[in-house]
Amino acid sequence: MKKYILLPILFFTAFIFAQNEAPVKVGAERTDIYFPLLKGKRVALMTNQTGMAGDEHLVDMLVRNHLNVVGIFSPEHGFRGTADAGEHVSNSIDEKTGVPIWSLFGSGTRKPSPETMAQFDVLLFDLQDVGLRFYTYYVTMAQLMDVCTEYGKKMIVLDRPNPNGFYVDGPILDMKHKSGVGWLPIPVVHGMTLAELALMINGEKWLPEGRVCDLTVVPCENYTHQTRYVLPIAPSPNLPNIHSIYLYPSTCLFEGTVMSLGRGTSFPFEVYGHPEYKEADFSFTPRSVPGAKNPPLLDKKCYGVDLRNIPNEQIWKNGFDLSHVIDAYNSLNMGEKFFSSFFEKLVGVDYIRKDIITGKSAEEIRKKWSCDVEKFKVRRKPYLLYAE
Repeated sequence: MKKYILLPILFFTAFIFAQNEAPVKVGAERTDIYFPLLKGKRVALMTNQTGMAGDEHLVDMLVRNHLNVVGIFSPEHGFRGTADAGEHVSNSIDEKTGVPIWSLFGSGTRKPSPETMAQFDVLLFDLQDVGLRFYTYYVTMAQLMDVCTEYGKKMIVLDRPNPNGFYVDGPILDMKHKSGVGWLPIPVVHGMTLAELALMINGEKWLPEGRVCDLTVVPCENYTHQTRYVLPIAPSPNLPNIHSIYLYPSTCLFEGTVMSLGRGTSFPFEVYGHPEYKEADFSFTPRSVPGAKNPPLLDKKCYGVDLRNIPNEQIWKNGFDLSHVIDAYNSLNMGEKFFSSFFEKLVGVDYIRKDIITGKSAEEIRKKWSCDVEKFKVRRKPYLLYAE
């Protein structure tokens, strides 16, 4: 049966704005809560470069405290967070601790083998998410919850704040578009932390065949859904700052078009452009760089729009904003060729592409999902750990 620990936790240097004066504290530092659950157990971890406990990585802290860490699962971008999106990440050894690293991403199934599952008793999950349906860490979490259920393993989720956790927006995934970038019937911006989402996965019986994971969650302290939390460590190579994270819900849609969103530059997700974009003073040229070895429109000069000067407050007000995609679609004037099949995987519904092509505005399209958003807010309410 699922088990929830709803207790305060500690964190190192969190940066927050407004209502809470005390710093946000995250699950990784509340060792008095979860260390007793690890004593005498073979422990596996799912974590990456964001899994810090104070100024020490979670893996290092566990090893230093003589806990039996037998393996580290690595998500998309790898354990150190340097791999390209979708890049195959091989099994390896953590040089500092000597602990084996078991790659999930790029394996095809993203699920551990039976041989791997036999090597541990409890799985500790600690990843910094950014709160989007197409950001893959929650998919990995759901799949690990399922495989832990299948093999009778306990899973502990150490929670971290959601930097986009202060609003809910966008259409709910039509499950016919289920994919590795859209796994659950949730909006594009779901407004939940990973621990809250894990509780909802259990509560809504979203695992295959209605299975329920033996789950313990350790929530944050001094955090609400209105906290403006700035991540101290970049969660992945192409989200280098909080401004890119705020723009990400809207600019990520360019992944399903002919446009560049700045991969291969120092400002990914903060710009968009194309060699044929009309009447633009701004330009950039995507290059092969670490974390974006083969970006779209590699080495081609792109003209377009620079979003780096848009105030955060304006991005928050706009929410999940289709206006950028609509602007680019109108500028290129190439009809259906503007989109790829990946666009529906990102937006999760059929009607958005059709409405853009027929000339509907961003606000007209928004009205189609507004009721679904309100229904989802009600549905998720029993699983929230933090004040809205």
